[in-house]
Amino acid sequence: MNSRTRAVVAAALVLGLSSGPAALPATAHSPVSVTRTAGPDAEALRAAIAGLPNAGATAALVRVGGTDGSWRGSSGVHDLASGRPADPGARFRAGSVTKVFTAAVVLQLAAEGRVDLDRPARSYLPDLIPAAYEDVTVRQLLNHTHGIPAPDFAGETVEEWYENRFVIHDPRAMVRSATAKEPEFAPGEKQHYLNIGYTVAGLLIERVAGDSYEGQVTRRVLRPLGLRDTYLPGTDPRIRGPHNHGYQSMRLDDGTTGLRDVSVWGVTDGWAAGDLISTTADLERFTKELFAGRVVRGPQLEEMFTLPDVRDSRSGEPAAYAAGLAMKKLNGREVWGKSGGRWGYNAAIAATRDGSRTLVYSVNSTDAKGQDTNEVAIGVIMAAFG
Repeated sequence: MNSRTRAVVAAALVLGLSSGPAALPATAHSPVSVTRTAGPDAEALRAAIAGLPNAGATAALVRVGGTDGSWRGSSGVHDLASGRPADPGARFRAGSVTKVFTAAVVLQLAAEGRVDLDRPARSYLPDLIPAAYEDVTVRQLLNHTHGIPAPDFAGETVEEWYENRFVIHDPRAMVRSATAKEPEFAPGEKQHYLNIGYTVAGLLIERVAGDSYEGQVTRRVLRPLGLRDTYLPGTDPRIRGPHNHGYQSMRLDDGTTGLRDVSVWGVTDGWAAGDLISTTADLERFTKELFAGRVVRGPQLEEMFTLPDVRDSRSGEPAAYAAGLAMKKLNGREVWGKSGGRWGYNAAIAATRDGSRTLVYSVNSTDAKGQDTNEVAIGVIMAAFG
């Protein structure tokens, strides 16, 4: 977030707005609530989420765990109108963390011999994927080396997206929109992170399993792990159960810029690439079980930790995305995980390969889909793996 945007959002918070956007309550910043055993840098983590709500975020929920100790903290408010402390057990939109769940189901099907990662995706969905994309493999869908461009959506600005927030997007229509265009590059040649590969993967799951995508994720991942507060919302734009409100900085009806409550917003444009709703407790359990090899096993698990030997199509940097997970080097060590963003909500899971340190966070960002990573989230990441 640049200084100008930060100043605009800060002004909106201080001045307060009626009706649509909520105003910052006149109370002081919400105190940080902490539970700690041993290991993680408690002071750095506490500092990372202190002072909320602020210009960039209204709440933060954090869990750090692993073999060397744990730390849990929350800060900010449940909603700006009441100023009540943020609920540490609240549900939130996990955005692209959904991709890890989708990849896990595809890899489970591969382990069962029902999906071949080297087989063209078109062989599973011949009625949907045209000949121009006949060489795209299932593995390339998962590691973003497929070359399929993004589909067309109505609107480009956050205000236009807000106007269309209840539009229901059909995944097949999204795939048809994308594959009607020329490939961005030959399959396996480069990497470009996009949702569309996971939209195709969700449809592939349905075709192979003879079940809905939601049903397969529930049966194969959510239920076995006891993730009772995690679910896939389908066409429901609400977050069921307790949740801290999400806010987005945008142009308001009177022409000014301020914060609008965006907690109710349809996510069918994300579907198998980004519609998951969860809690930090559930995602922490999922992360630990995944890295321990109890969700995906053997060579299929290694797919999640194997980066393709290509470069990013835009930056030219080495590929950073494997099947579901991404890798970053922090302070000399590899950290694997996945972040996600929906309007009003940023979330992430991350861990070292050996599971000695895990991190899950939800940050109610006021610019959750902006180009820059939220400053609170950056502070949490660096404190957890610093």
